[in-house]
Parts: sequence; structure tokens; C-alpha cells
Amino acid sequence: MATKIVGIEGKTFEQLDREIADGGAFVYYQYAISIIVMTFRRGSDIYYIPPGESRIGKGLPFSLMTFVLGWWGIPWGPIYSIGSLWTNFNGGENVTEPVMADLAYQIQSSPVPAQRIDHAETGFVVPEER
Repeated sequence: MATKIVGIEGKTFEQLDREIADGGAFVYYQYAISIIVMTFRRGSDIYYIPPGESRIGKGLPFSLMTFVLGWWGIPWGPIYSIGSLWTNFNGGENVTEPVMADLAYQIQSSPVPAQRIDHAETGFVVPEER
């Protein structure tokens, strides 16, 4: 199952490589949702955060969703909610290295090299828990 990458449309791999060297990152965020006695912890799409942008700010919608919907399942609701909020308020889960390696592999194995990235997915799978 491929994971969508958000925020790299229109960039070349070389641009991404330079921006990563300057502090850019690929991250995903976690969120928890509880329905009566069942709690689910999921990961978001992977987001590209350019250098100088807040990684915490991009994760606020997932933190808000967790804060409102995550607590209600016992016992995993509070446990997954605290873990998700901790991850998100620490800038998300950094997956820059595996994503860059996968993008480099995709570009090298492509019969027609792309000048710019219009749509990207990676083979990196964001973990999920129930």
C-alpha cells in the first residue's frame, strides 16, 4: 500500500534534495479516534515541510481531531491520544530518509525521467494500530 506525499508538487528531485539539506523534512502525524469501546490510531499522509516552516503547525488539525475524538475508548483511548499528541507536538514522525531513498529509487527506475514531480507516493507504509 502506497502512502501519498503532500507538498512536493512541481519540485524536482534536485530541489527537494537541496531543501532537505537546508532543513526540510518529510513527516507524518498521528491521530486517535474512539468509538464506544474501540480506539483506532492512524497515521496521516506524508507531508513535506520546507525549511523554515513549522512542523508542529502542520500537525494541528490531527492534534485537534485526537483531542476531541480520541479519549473516549477505555483503556486505549487515553493511551493512544497521549501518544499521538506527544508525536504531533514534537513535530510529527520524521521519515525523511526512507522517503528520499524511495523517491530516488523511483526516479532511477523510471524509463522516462520526470522533470518535475506532479504526483508522488512512496512505498513507505505509515503504521496503524487498532
